[in-house]
Amino acid sequence: MTYDFDLFVIGAGSGGVRAARFAAGYGARVAVAESRYLGGTCVNVGCVPKKLLVYGAHFAEDFEQAQAFGWSLSGEATFDWPTLIANKNREIERLNGIYRKLLVNSGVTLLEGHARLLDGHSVELGGQRYTAKHILIATGGWPHIPKIPGHEHAIGSNEAFFLEQLPKCVLVIGGGYIAVEFASIFHGLGAQTSLLYRGELFLRGFDGAVRKHLQEELSKRGLDLQFNSDIERIDKQPDGSLQATLKDGRVLVTDCVFYATGRRPMLDNLGLENTEVELDERGYIKVDEQFQTTAPSILALGDVIGRVQLTPVALAEGMAVARRLFKPEEYRLVDYRTIPTAVFSLPNIGTVGLSEEQAKEEGYRVEVYESRFRPMKLTLTECQERTLMKLVVDADSDRVLGCHMVGPEAGEIVQGLAVALKAGATKQIFDETIGVHPTAAEEFVTMRTPVSS
Repeated sequence: MTYDFDLFVIGAGSGGVRAARFAAGYGARVAVAESRYLGGTCVNVGCVPKKLLVYGAHFAEDFEQAQAFGWSLSGEATFDWPTLIANKNREIERLNGIYRKLLVNSGVTLLEGHARLLDGHSVELGGQRYTAKHILIATGGWPHIPKIPGHEHAIGSNEAFFLEQLPKCVLVIGGGYIAVEFASIFHGLGAQTSLLYRGELFLRGFDGAVRKHLQEELSKRGLDLQFNSDIERIDKQPDGSLQATLKDGRVLVTDCVFYATGRRPMLDNLGLENTEVELDERGYIKVDEQFQTTAPSILALGDVIGRVQLTPVALAEGMAVARRLFKPEEYRLVDYRTIPTAVFSLPNIGTVGLSEEQAKEEGYRVEVYESRFRPMKLTLTECQERTLMKLVVDADSDRVLGCHMVGPEAGEIVQGLAVALKAGATKQIFDETIGVHPTAAEEFVTMRTPVSS
């Protein structure tokens, strides 16, 4: 049978664009359909704009600390939210244009509209039918807001990037990295911010020392942390404010309720019922290790399959799909071990490898090395922030299983350590590596005595 395309990609996010570009580079006839924005969540309502807002929030500390180094402002520093959002929007528009050029210059046919599956080899978009030998679903995820009474008055991360004004008072609901990051942003920009989480401590799955250390540092900064707390209902008041009634009976009044309680796969009106594609027990598209769905001609990757929901992982998955289909001699499985990640809270978290808890659960005999110190930059200031660095080591093989950090530029530092862990570096290699002085990063190669084993 003759098809219109060799590969039809639904979704122009990081993974979909990577698969499309490389497939076209390998000689395939490729189309990409996108109904919202080029670049997906990361570029438009995720990592990129969020990092820009984090930079903006950090300036309050920079201005304050600058005085200890002899700098003084001629007047009081002020912040204008609309300026930040307008400049952010302009940068995102520039990136949208770059993604468009990347696709078009790669020879990909870009179709802007909602694509719906008609069967295993065809889709409908704008009243027209397109056929393809292979179809790739890369539609990503969508913020989930619980359907409590008054949920329509709350916002999620999509809306937060387009608020016309910075709220004076914000309740952030959730305990994952998105909740922690946005709580840091709102608080850093001057909003009265409370972070509510239904559990005992946020960032479940991260190393215990990292979670506790971040709790201490955020509390030092005046961020209101309320654990074992959850909202039962939200009521809008005549003056426009929101009244949040908690499950323990307390009532909190705020200007904004921001939910960061997870994301769901974006499968709305996708037409999966017309195919043999199956979902797993969590509602994500079921795929094997080669991203093959239960329909022979359909693949899926990225957030929609619910594995590791990170942009660089989707990029790796997109590359793997393109190679498997059109350059099999270069194909290799995606390795999900030793994936570095950062949480752009204030202060930042950087982590790669196993947490202490995970290492013990996997049966390793563990040695733990920890260092907590006041960064050199802060020694001339009144700021009492402390950095945490931690190594988790296999006592039997001496191999470093995990590196964890809470402190300035943690993500930048951990990226280099990820290379070492990927290469199987031992603690001895860390010890024999000469540090860069004076830096915070050198602490990772100067920790000599385990704090526990």
